[in-house]
Amino acid sequence: MITQPAGFWRRLFANILDAIIVGVPLSVISYFIMGNWDESAITSIGNLLYALVVPVVWAGYTIGKRILGIRIAKVNGEKLGFGAMLMRTIVAGLVYVLTLGIGVIVSAFMAGLREDKRSIHDFIAGTYVTHEKP
Repeated sequence: MITQPAGFWRRLFANILDAIIVGVPLSVISYFIMGNWDESAITSIGNLLYALVVPVVWAGYTIGKRILGIRIAKVNGEKLGFGAMLMRTIVAGLVYVLTLGIGVIVSAFMAGLREDKRSIHDFIAGTYVTHEKP
C-alpha cells in the first residue's frame, strides 16, 4: 500500500546530495588511483554498489534520501531486497538508455504528476519513494 509518496523535487535533491556526498569523493579517489578525471571503473562500480547495497541494508535510505527524510519502499510492504534494487537500478537504466533518454523525461513527469509519485523504475521494481518511516 502506498502511503506518503515523495514527489519529484525531493527525490531530485536527494539524488543531487548523493552525487555530491558519494560521487565526488569516489571521483577524487579514482583520480588519485587512475591519474585522470575520466569516468573509471572505480567510480562506476562504486556508484553502482552504493545504489544497490545501501538502500537494502539501510531500510530504503541512501544518504541523500535520509537527509531529506524519504526512503525507497516496496509497494506490497515487504522488505526491500537486492532483487528489487537490481530491477530499479540496472533494468530501469537499460530502459532509459534504450529509449534514448525519453524514459527519463517520462519518469520525471510521472514522479511530479502522478498521485502515487511512482516513476518507470518504481513500476519495474515494485517500489515507491515515501516519507513514511520504516
